[in-house]
Amino acid sequence: MTGTALLALVATGSALGAHLLTRARWTWRTPRTAIALWQALGLAWGLASIGTLLGFGVAPYGDGIVAGVGRSLSDPRPLSSIHLAALAAGLLLALMLLGVLMVAIAGVVRARRRHRALLALVAHGDPEVPGTLVVDHPVAAAYCVPGVRSQVVVSAGTLQLLGPYELAAVLAHERAHARERHDLVLLPFTSLRRMLPQSRTVARTLDAVELLIEMAADDRARRHRPAKELATALLRFASAGANPAPLGTLGIIGADETNPILVRVRRLLTPAPLPRPVRGAMLAGATLVATLPLILYAIPA
Repeated sequence: MTGTALLALVATGSALGAHLLTRARWTWRTPRTAIALWQALGLAWGLASIGTLLGFGVAPYGDGIVAGVGRSLSDPRPLSSIHLAALAAGLLLALMLLGVLMVAIAGVVRARRRHRALLALVAHGDPEVPGTLVVDHPVAAAYCVPGVRSQVVVSAGTLQLLGPYELAAVLAHERAHARERHDLVLLPFTSLRRMLPQSRTVARTLDAVELLIEMAADDRARRHRPAKELATALLRFASAGANPAPLGTLGIIGADETNPILVRVRRLLTPAPLPRPVRGAMLAGATLVATLPLILYAIPA
């Protein structure tokens, strides 16, 4: 089987794997590992889809994709119109994926810059929550503004809603978002959502990754605070009708106000992590999935 055919199988398998993973529930038992698997599937799908088109386009040369593309760019005459169309489609897909990602990054940076400027006007420090900005708003809200110098923001409504221990758990959750740069994890998936806004699979993928990110932050917060404190805070936020986080930020209830709070509370109170050998095997599999398309790029088309 040629490298191009194998790349087509990888692209199809990655799309099928993503579809199945959106319905999986075992991922909740090991969110960080599941996030790595999602990233591997997304990378493999993009590289394999591009490689399939490029491989078919340069097939007459009989070289690997990288060498064949180089030859086609320097001397395109031996290629037929069909092969040239496939080569152009592969290059166009690569540019589209990269372009949409750049547009998403620029949009998030602009939104974050505007929000920081707004916080400079309306937010203030509070000795009760050192290192945290407080916004005088009655509705409960808690989120972090990620970046090189991340900021954790809470509203006055949150200070009234939560007790000191619950507030400490929420702050630990938000600092986990900032420390692990979950905003960078989300960027490729939000850009793909922008590129394919009508795709239900892409929408479910984004929802699944967002939930896993919230669970990963819950787990890190649980290292510093008792799980019951964060679980109680989540229930209080849900009952109070807390606002979702602003654009470009990461909040305690996630990007979507329909985030299944009860699922997060249940796993906080009754954790059931996967055994370490299983997690290690999954990480090894994710690494293989992510690197396989690059290996296939060198196989003759």
